[in-house]
Amino acid sequence: MAPIDPHSFSDSTHPLATHSSFSFYFDFSSSTIHASALLSFPPPPYTCPFISLDTRSLSVHSVLDPTTLTPLPFSRDDYDDPIKGRKLTITLPVNSASSFSILITYSTSPSSSALQWLSPPQTFNKHLPFVYTQCQSIHARSVFPCQDTPAARLRYSARLNVPRQLSAVMAAAHLGRRPPLPNESAGACDDALWCAEDRAVEEFSMEQPIPPYLFAFAVGEIGSREVGPRTRVYAELAPAVLEAAAREFAGTEEMIRQGERLFGPYEWGRFDLLVLPPSFPYGGMENPRMVFLTPTVIKGDASGAQVVAHELAHSWTGNLITNKTNEDFWLNEGFTTYAERRIVEIVQGEERAALNIGIGWRGLNEEMERFKDNMEFTKLKTKQEGVDPDDVYSQVPYEKGFQFLWRIERQIGRPAFDEFLKKYIAAFKFQSIDTETFLSFLKANVVGIEKEIDLDVWIHGTGIPPDAFEPVSTIYTKIVSLAKEFKLGRMPREDEVAEWQGQEWELYLENLPKTMEASQVVALNARYRLSESKDWEVKVAFLQLATSSGCREFFGEVEKTLKEVGRMKYLRPLYTALVQGPGKEEAKILAKRIFAEACDGYHPIAQGVVESILSKNL
Repeated sequence: MAPIDPHSFSDSTHPLATHSSFSFYFDFSSSTIHASALLSFPPPPYTCPFISLDTRSLSVHSVLDPTTLTPLPFSRDDYDDPIKGRKLTITLPVNSASSFSILITYSTSPSSSALQWLSPPQTFNKHLPFVYTQCQSIHARSVFPCQDTPAARLRYSARLNVPRQLSAVMAAAHLGRRPPLPNESAGACDDALWCAEDRAVEEFSMEQPIPPYLFAFAVGEIGSREVGPRTRVYAELAPAVLEAAAREFAGTEEMIRQGERLFGPYEWGRFDLLVLPPSFPYGGMENPRMVFLTPTVIKGDASGAQVVAHELAHSWTGNLITNKTNEDFWLNEGFTTYAERRIVEIVQGEERAALNIGIGWRGLNEEMERFKDNMEFTKLKTKQEGVDPDDVYSQVPYEKGFQFLWRIERQIGRPAFDEFLKKYIAAFKFQSIDTETFLSFLKANVVGIEKEIDLDVWIHGTGIPPDAFEPVSTIYTKIVSLAKEFKLGRMPREDEVAEWQGQEWELYLENLPKTMEASQVVALNARYRLSESKDWEVKVAFLQLATSSGCREFFGEVEKTLKEVGRMKYLRPLYTALVQGPGKEEAKILAKRIFAEACDGYHPIAQGVVESILSKNL
């Protein structure tokens, strides 16, 4: 027995599923999905009497040999591992020396960590319910039994049986919508609105092999607008949201073309965008064919397209080439951050890309402080046995990974590095690899690189390597200089900030002292109204500063913000500032009350993050 991933019960001696056929019946009245999964496996290399799958919060009803409909013996561990969930062990069919399939019927739980069920009042339109998935890092196991490791890649087909008033979208090719067949009804239900005669089936297919964390769907009152030959924007059927998103992301096709020029053909056909309700816990999720986005990226000035550039870049670095385990997560996010900034540089200019790098540099330095008592998670290659990847999610794999690749680019020159990247993507596309595989490829294709760059320090060393590089540009230097002047009592003049957009303000705030006199915070806000900014990055950065400085007059705006959005990028710093800043007791009571009142509107992943912050500080 040899586990292939510290976060999975999958074993290296077992074959990995290559295809799954899903049937999902959505029961909104109970916040559950009644489902079946037909998992297909290749011939094992040698006798394998059983197979282990990952599950969490699933009720398994039956396991069958689909050829004979003979029940297959199965068992589940008596306990739930707090990180990995519950192991499902299945005795294989007697003919499993060849390729074989397993049919599992099961139901999800309302407590599924991947699913957020939103009641009508929690949606934009306040009319019909909504449900969506977020399977990264290890939450696919709460939607279907699987080998929930990025080392496993599978193709799939899916039938989603939904209330007729709703639509389903999926990170897969949409094959059509039709009435349900008699055998596709889940039987009687309590609410006539959701009964069989008032339902529809949406069918999808994913022909390229993907890791389980990229499995994604959403069901709700969803509309769309076309913004390019390969792109439609989807969102709840709220014209204001759809139109704003269509304007924000109008330049998507140009980004796709530039990505292809830099990294090779776009292999996924469509690049559609789904703007989710405000509870979505991330800025974006790179699900192939349909990226999921938070509405907070719609800023009105097209700057939110940088998040789209990042998710697009994943189409090559992450979706095509995936990290084998979460210990190699930098292979996804470091490469993607580098690729994103190359796209932004072409589409929006070098100065905009430099601002992006500068904000990332500040974020990387802050993560060093966050992990000062556990420097393991400042490495690129980490050890995560017994560690929940959600607990150590950070900017380190993004920004330190970017810095590593930028260092290689500076060493060998951009033309040579571009050639290396194309070769790397072509060599490993549709594969999951580890850091050692990348390093071997690097050394084989950039001869002598290990003599010029200390690869071991970059990969296994803690902290920021001495040859990392703070960006240099006119606008970056000016903003950092203005932030230093604030420390001496001078705020920027109106003419100095007249052309600033959100990124400029974000970088300025990031370079101010982490705490200051309350009077200084109030004066800054009085001049620039930062607490009222329509750019969430700016607003939250200012509110974090105000809270850390003990400015109680902004607590009302902090509470409003924490109740309006569920993006973890905002929840983590604001809750942390409340429980660790001055006047802790009053602020802690406030944080606890806000969470109690707002948590039902957070995705389960975000709930867990906030609960961890509060438990460590209350």
